[in-house]
Amino acid sequence: MAALLLNFRNTIIASFVLALIFIIGYGMHGPDHFGLIFWQAVFRWMHVVFGILWIGLLYYFNFVQIRVMPSIPAELKPAVSKHIAPEALFWFRYAALATVIMGLILGGSRGYLLKALTLGLAGGFNPVSDTQYTLLGAGMWLGLIMAFNVWFFIWPNQKIALGMVEADADAKAKAAKTATLFSRTNTLLSLPMLVTMTMNQTLFG
Repeated sequence: MAALLLNFRNTIIASFVLALIFIIGYGMHGPDHFGLIFWQAVFRWMHVVFGILWIGLLYYFNFVQIRVMPSIPAELKPAVSKHIAPEALFWFRYAALATVIMGLILGGSRGYLLKALTLGLAGGFNPVSDTQYTLLGAGMWLGLIMAFNVWFFIWPNQKIALGMVEADADAKAKAAKTATLFSRTNTLLSLPMLVTMTMNQTLFG
């Protein structure tokens, strides 16, 4: 067991295999078996997994790395900027992309994607039945804005700040500030976004 757990790749493979067993169990014994509802559940699971990875890394950057970096001795900072940060940013940006893709697939398969993206206005607005789509859609747009920030502001500026793109000291400092501002923007948007993702499913199904 120690050999399994001390190898990250093998740990993830084992976790995925166990998850797959449970997924198949739900397919075999669920009310829809392996029909549309089953696949909606699979996409919801994938949406949650990638979302945890994305937001978890967002919180790591903001709760830990950005706050602690100024206090790290200069000779130790390259360990973070040259090794840890680039690896974290790889998983960060692709988790954001996968979260959005899985969310859009889930919304499309459940038939509310257009209604949510138009904040409940598509086909006319009924305050009684469509407010849930207004709330969910607002959260979806927050998520889309956050993913856009990751790919078009945080990542390009982090490449400059971390020295992955050739730039002078002034450009690196400016890029670091810009990346931090957009990362903090995403942190600001994350809690209201998560409210809509969790409460909408609980209250409206």
